[in-house]
Amino acid sequence: MNGVKCINKLLSFITILALSLNFIGCGKDSSDVTKYNVYDTSYVYGITSGGSSSNVDFFAKDLCVAGTDDLGVSNVDSQVAGGAGAFNIDKQEVVYAQSMHEKMYPASTTKILTCYIACTKGNLDDYYTVSANAANQASDSSVIDLKAGDVISLRDLLYGLMLRSGNDAAVAIAEGICGDEATFAGVMNETARSLGATNSNFITSNGLHDENHYTSVYDMYLILNAAIQNEDFYKIFTSDTYTATYTSGGQSKTVEWSTTTQYHSGKVKTPVGFTILGGKTGTTGAAGYCLVLLSENEEHDRIISIVYNADCRSNLYLLMNEILSNYCI
Repeated sequence: MNGVKCINKLLSFITILALSLNFIGCGKDSSDVTKYNVYDTSYVYGITSGGSSSNVDFFAKDLCVAGTDDLGVSNVDSQVAGGAGAFNIDKQEVVYAQSMHEKMYPASTTKILTCYIACTKGNLDDYYTVSANAANQASDSSVIDLKAGDVISLRDLLYGLMLRSGNDAAVAIAEGICGDEATFAGVMNETARSLGATNSNFITSNGLHDENHYTSVYDMYLILNAAIQNEDFYKIFTSDTYTATYTSGGQSKTVEWSTTTQYHSGKVKTPVGFTILGGKTGTTGAAGYCLVLLSENEEHDRIISIVYNADCRSNLYLLMNEILSNYCI
């Protein structure tokens, strides 16, 4: 019996010792769990680009971040357009907001994205041969009058795209870069999403109407804001005129194009205190009258301002001037 008691006491001692060691071990593990570093741990899982010793860049750090509420609409003739917005991109402020996240048809302002992609993925000194498909545009369509078989540089196509708003140029660009317009549209959507433009879907490179081709005021701000960081795009977008020389019918052809914005043509007076740097117009029956503008105020702050779905051309510029004069000075 005494032997049994000794064995039981020994087992009890071993059990207590084991439990004590386990307790000490658990205490140590518990302490480690609390030492959670959000940056280092996020880096391990690929969420951030670096550990706690690295600066973490946030997606919207250089953007004008917009909510869903309208801003300033009661002080202008906002009823003449479906949506509008103005963004001080140097102060990173939204200064005017009107249905900025609503679905809008962009018409030829689509060409801003087409031009941006071409500038980032193409070689502007490459020459493209214009296809019959690209040259085959409606008789009332805005074109630069390309013919099948014409040989023209990407650079000249881009100026024809942005200044003269050539729908034929847009298709020639899409085919030259991606082989066909459908593949190019896929690149457009990928690019838009990468910029945060998630309320958009692009079907064509030129913006001719399609029910499934749409964007929003805020998305177009995001697209242009990225595009003007590209030197080639900025030079094209801010040009008033351009002279192109290309081969048509085996002969050299020289043409000159001018921007379609009425500020540069002198038909509309620029608001006091502003310099218009560049812009892109767009018009279809479904989209109404559209204008995407880059300007600079007296403090040299750059302003992106957008009006979509205006009911007529005069009201398009009326609202744009009111927005600039009231909120962007």
